Amino acid sequence: MTDPVVAKKSRTLPFAARFQTFLIGFMAIGFVLVAQQQREGLYQIGLIVLVVAAFLQIAFGNIPASANFATSLKLLGLTWLIVAAVFGLGIWLAPRLVELGR
Repeated sequence: MTDPVVAKKSRTLPFAARFQTFLIGFMAIGFVLVAQQQREGLYQIGLIVLVVAAFLQIAFGNIPASANFATSLKLLGLTWLIVAAVFGLGIWLAPRLVELGR
């Protein structure tokens, strides 16, 4: 006989897949807050929610859904490092290109 506790497979999703599902819900809440027309404060909160969720979705969209928590955090850090480097390069390069155009 097999022990039902041992034979039962775990059906929990890996961390990255669960977090991507959470982000989709988080973005939906942000859209609802932006779409409402009664309170400007809720609109502003919704806009912040959408921006944060979009940046996280960019990162987690490039992480394999099968990744565990530690791997997800490592890849998230790497993604943010790459994004920061691109932004930094743009900030450094923009004034120099403007000077070349004068």
